Amino acid sequence: MKMGLELEATQSVIDEKLLFVKVHMPWDVLCTYAEVLHIKLPIQPNDLSCHPSPWRCLSFLTKPFYPSEELITKEAEFFTAAFEKDRLDYFYMKDKDTFFTPSMRSRMAYYILSRAPYEIRGNIKKFGITKLLGGGVYKAAYPLHDCRFNVKSKEDDCPNERYLLYQEWANPKSFYKMQPLDLIRKYYGEKIGIYFAWLGFYTIMLTLAAAVGLGCFIYGYRTQDTSQIVMCPQCDRECKFWRLNSTCELLFLFYSLLHPLPVHFLAVVTLFLEFWKRYQAELEYEWDTVEFLEQEEPPRPEYEAKCIYERKNPVTGVNHIHTKLRTQDLRELEPLKEYVTPQMATSVTASLISFVVIMILNVLYERVAIWITDFELPRTKTDYENSLTLKMFLFQFVNYYSSCFYIAFVKGKAVGYPGDPVYLLGKYRNEECDPGGCLIELTTQLSIIMGGKAIWNNIQEVLLPWVKNLIFRYFTRVTSQKVIPRWEQDYELQPVSQLGLFYEYLEMVIQFGFVTLFVASFPLAPVLALVNNLFEIRVDAWKITTQFRRVVPEKAQHIGAWQPILGGIAILAVATNAMIIAFTSDMIPRLVYYWSFSVYPYGNYSNHTMEGYINSSLSIFSTSHFSNESMPIATYNITTCRYRDFRYPPGHPRQYEYNVYYWHVIAAKMAFIIVVEHIVYLTKFILSYVIPDVPYAVREQIKREKYLTQVILHETNLKLVTKRLKPINEETLKDTAMKMAMEELDPDF
Repeated sequence: MKMGLELEATQSVIDEKLLFVKVHMPWDVLCTYAEVLHIKLPIQPNDLSCHPSPWRCLSFLTKPFYPSEELITKEAEFFTAAFEKDRLDYFYMKDKDTFFTPSMRSRMAYYILSRAPYEIRGNIKKFGITKLLGGGVYKAAYPLHDCRFNVKSKEDDCPNERYLLYQEWANPKSFYKMQPLDLIRKYYGEKIGIYFAWLGFYTIMLTLAAAVGLGCFIYGYRTQDTSQIVMCPQCDRECKFWRLNSTCELLFLFYSLLHPLPVHFLAVVTLFLEFWKRYQAELEYEWDTVEFLEQEEPPRPEYEAKCIYERKNPVTGVNHIHTKLRTQDLRELEPLKEYVTPQMATSVTASLISFVVIMILNVLYERVAIWITDFELPRTKTDYENSLTLKMFLFQFVNYYSSCFYIAFVKGKAVGYPGDPVYLLGKYRNEECDPGGCLIELTTQLSIIMGGKAIWNNIQEVLLPWVKNLIFRYFTRVTSQKVIPRWEQDYELQPVSQLGLFYEYLEMVIQFGFVTLFVASFPLAPVLALVNNLFEIRVDAWKITTQFRRVVPEKAQHIGAWQPILGGIAILAVATNAMIIAFTSDMIPRLVYYWSFSVYPYGNYSNHTMEGYINSSLSIFSTSHFSNESMPIATYNITTCRYRDFRYPPGHPRQYEYNVYYWHVIAAKMAFIIVVEHIVYLTKFILSYVIPDVPYAVREQIKREKYLTQVILHETNLKLVTKRLKPINEETLKDTAMKMAMEELDPDF
């Protein structure tokens, strides 16, 4: 109340011991804190003509896929400027009551509540609603929804934005419609709006990749092969001989790699990142976050409470509080997980166990990352989230991807041959890949982790909040005919996490890593990600609209630290996919055989065929050469068996040594990695250079807005000066103001 707020206490209808305190913002307080928070408000309608879309002739086909224009009308576009209380007359204001939107009011109210002091003892100061919530003085603090999500308010002045969002966005019946991003931003703030804009843009990118991946998968299934070759056991004593046809139903995945899917997909990823920058620039301008800089963001209350020292800012010359803490950004690495899975059934079981371990470690990593970030004490909320984002992603990167990297690049790479296997510590035989190959095992691991993670997240995001709300309403039900007010209905909903959208971004970025880093091993990964994201958009929309209290609207210029992380994943994906194709799949051996060793008839280099490839890719081993430790218990009178390698057969002068085919394959693999990486990186660089980050139309609108702002400011300053001087011609004042504004924008003017 000392800071200008008006408070109104109301008794609870359900619980007599519960008291609600409603916060009201008077006009003068709104104007003061709108200037403090640099809130941008309209100064003039946008007078720059927009170029019509070349696809407008097809609007009748796309209209059903957009929200109803009768319910959600398009808002007028304005040039905006940071609000200044002394220049109120220069802002475009039709109605004083609606000049500040509800999201702006909520943001300003929360700013005051989070900094209002309530106790001072010497050098120790206590302030902020967050600390009161932690101490149990208040049970909750939240902005109110404007109406029920499934019932339209009967009040004439109620905007019913929550009802509109549910009908056209969160309702399962509207799953095929585009998102009303402007209304999402208006109701929930720019931070949530930019998340759903990014999620929708990412889902559209997956559509093209999913179509290509599905085509490669279908073609690979049609080209599968069978065989009846006897293969050597894959472990000592207990393992048996097996026939190659026992895994041929899975070998079609190898053939799908003959297509240049990874190269095409990584090009799509590059286009996605570049076009997202352009789309993000458009949203930055439309949502007035172009100049949302760090100096405009206030420090976190936790930072202000712990920092009692002052230091002069070298830029502004103003003293700011700071901390003397010096912390280091710690890193932890999780050891690689190992699996002893010689058979496909065991591979699936191990993948399930791995998934359970990953889910358990998530809890531990989360607590460690939060503890380290709290210890660092970042100054602003953006700094805090960026620091936590980096740590959590590094932890989750190791947690989710370590087993996949192990299967792809370590497992089965140094196993020797049946007569001379490689042992670890002299007693443990180095494990080999599944009979179908390491690629099959990698695919199994990816599909189980991706599918299990999606199912588990949906249970957490949908089922748990719904059950909690159901239980809460059951125990707080009102038997009388009393009307439950809006603030009490919202109290029955689930509270919003302090980390907000952090876990939503983390879930999607981890998925992005699975899709990009290992797409060469699992062409269906984009398909699964696309299906998941189509549900994810509506699940997140349904969750925040119906099951959670309204979040405090926050400003956000972009997706924060997640953007460079996405770029880093895209760069790493080039190397991982090239190495998967070269060392994990059999694409390179097939190509080498096709171009170098498959000439029929001999000497005629115009004819090439894959006939005889399987026989040439499997070396021969004599069962009489088994050592006593590795000799199978049951030999079934088998004299020879085959194993995956390129070695000379028994009886050859160089028996069991690598043959010439092996060295051809090694050279081809290294050449393939170098060529593919250079091609993809060059393509990425060219696309990044050719596609500008900010569209031309947006640049022009930004210049126009700055020009108008400078004119208004200079006109006001000149009028204040001329009150004390002799009258000057009004036209001269305007010309001088315009000239000064142009000089601000262009020094060469």
